[in-house]
Amino acid sequence: MRYWLMKSEPDEVSIDDALAAPGQTVPWTGVRNYQARNFMRDTMQIGDGVLFYHSSCPEPGIAGLAEVASTPYPDETQFDPHSPYYDPKATRENPRWMLVDVRALKKTRLVPLAEMRAASALETMQVLQKGSRLSITPVTKCEWNYLVKKML
Repeated sequence: MRYWLMKSEPDEVSIDDALAAPGQTVPWTGVRNYQARNFMRDTMQIGDGVLFYHSSCPEPGIAGLAEVASTPYPDETQFDPHSPYYDPKATRENPRWMLVDVRALKKTRLVPLAEMRAASALETMQVLQKGSRLSITPVTKCEWNYLVKKML
């Protein structure tokens, strides 16, 4: 089992939105970074743990727990010319962007970015490294266990 931190802007999909969705499951659309796409396409497996992170909001931080709920499949937004995630180079025969479904498990207390940065146990966490901008990053088992204890 692997662990991930997955960022979403809450005005696009929040932990509350995911919990209210059918099956508490949402497609993780709009990823347009090759490394993040490759994590979903090549590494994620059903059942992997997800830290559901709210970004680009007044108080960014981890807002809940989730899990990977599907194998990868093409992100439909790449084919929609009206979508902000449209990619004119993508075709159905050769899709460029993949996604996985994410199932929300629990809304937790918010663990703000500032609190994460202050924790010595998280000093090597990828999302906290200078210049890290990826929307999906791996999380170690030790980081996962530390954060879950803080959240619950």
